[in-house]
Amino acid sequence: MSLPPLDYDPRRDPIRFFREALEIPSPSGQERLVAQHFARGMKAMGMKAWVDEADNARGIWGHGPLEIALLGHIDTVPGEVPVRIEGDKLFGRGAVDAKGPFTAFVLATGALPEALKDKLTIHLIGATEEEVPSSKGARYVAQKLKPELVVIGEPSGWDGITLGYKGRLLVRVRREKNHFHSAHHEPNAVEELIAYFTAMKNWTEAFNIGQRPFDQVQYSLRDIRVQQPEMTQVAELFFDLRLPPRLSPEEAVSKLLALAPPTLEFHFWGKEVAYKGPKDSPLSRAFRFGIRKAGGKPVFKYKTGTSDMNVLAPLWQAPMVAYGPGDSSLDHTPFEHVLIPEFEKGVEVLKAALTFLATR
Repeated sequence: MSLPPLDYDPRRDPIRFFREALEIPSPSGQERLVAQHFARGMKAMGMKAWVDEADNARGIWGHGPLEIALLGHIDTVPGEVPVRIEGDKLFGRGAVDAKGPFTAFVLATGALPEALKDKLTIHLIGATEEEVPSSKGARYVAQKLKPELVVIGEPSGWDGITLGYKGRLLVRVRREKNHFHSAHHEPNAVEELIAYFTAMKNWTEAFNIGQRPFDQVQYSLRDIRVQQPEMTQVAELFFDLRLPPRLSPEEAVSKLLALAPPTLEFHFWGKEVAYKGPKDSPLSRAFRFGIRKAGGKPVFKYKTGTSDMNVLAPLWQAPMVAYGPGDSSLDHTPFEHVLIPEFEKGVEVLKAALTFLATR
């Protein structure tokens, strides 16, 4: 299925364009239709645009020497949030995380003065599968582009500039042992996993003493599974760790293995290194200018989650920030929405920041 060309200019009806993006479901792995929507919107604004082999929405604006990548993910977590406008709130899955920020990227770029095309080449990337460990879209374009500056589309609030994200490690622990009668005085497979998880928690709590949140290890128990025993007992535990810059995924793996008895089996994946950018960079200066021009006071933020910034920072090694309208506390919730005035402010800030970069 393909979408027909857009019959209006998104710059003249930006909320309609945004709302239509929200109305197209795009859980991870099913982004092609919404990518087509963004591509046709970029075409309607005169850009070269297409959907690439990774189902990313791609667009190019300008042909100048300064190459900037604006990358925001267009996949969402599962679950429907009915798309609607209530007062000044636009509800929908992805309104905040992160179709909203990418829509703002597209609209701000399309509104730039034609004269700046000789100064900038802007690569717009609506990336796929950010909400799952693959980060398929970001990894695909990482091999295709080499931008000088990078902005990641994630909710920071219209007056916020995100400088860093924690790293990540996903962990599955398995215990299989011969079954025995419950009267036998020995920990069963589940109890052994619980004891290990408790030891892991004690380690993180000691590691975190005296540290601010961004420098702490966070853990989250995602799932525990127990098979009905017959001849053997089988139990599995799945958790993730959010890692500060002072702890690499490899170091975390070594520590987790050191805490475990040899009877436990481990599987590690989703390894991402934390990223922490400087407060003073060409990008932070541009966004500070844009926020002040729009009447705000810039706020620097460090996020305890992860994003495509973690994937791209070691591959592109370019200055990066994350920016986007929206309240990140609404990510993944049944109440996900963005304030329309904040979204409009975000577009205004982005346009001013990009103009700043082109003229300095």
